[in-house]
Amino acid sequence: MATGRKICVGQFAGAHGVRGLVKLRSFTAEPTSIFEYAPLSDETGKRVFKITRKSTANDIFIATVEGITNKEDADDLRGDKIYIPRDVLPKPEKGEYYEADLVGLVAQDDAGKSYGTILAVHNHGAGTFVEIGTTHKDSFMLPFRDEFVPVVDADAGTATIIVPEGWLKDEKPT
Repeated sequence: MATGRKICVGQFAGAHGVRGLVKLRSFTAEPTSIFEYAPLSDETGKRVFKITRKSTANDIFIATVEGITNKEDADDLRGDKIYIPRDVLPKPEKGEYYEADLVGLVAQDDAGKSYGTILAVHNHGAGTFVEIGTTHKDSFMLPFRDEFVPVVDADAGTATIIVPEGWLKDEKPT
């Protein structure tokens, strides 16, 4: 895994009230964990956020951000994502992966034929899918399950994939 890589752990959802409180969405497995990580920053790392939890409203936290004291400044954060350095996260258990660690792996079959890289990981409620290709324009999706992605070797930078016959649009079934 590349040093300096950042993981998105949350996103500001706008102002709460007029005194600079913000609404915050957490993307961590345990939502309150976002408050335990430091440093929290924007993607570039140039802007660091010191965030303190105040309360919870439905699935959003209400929090203070050091230096934000009014509604306008809190609203300016709306949509900004919050990142932490990848190396502050615990090492995943065997067979578990951080989505960010999958992106960029070379996707190849067991004979070594490359299909490009894993461009993105998607989960819209029907399970996790990996997007594979050289660009998003030429990409295809595979379910991220053992029968389609049986081996992930993040240290080697590869993922072994099994593409079912006829899965790709330019393939003709036999």
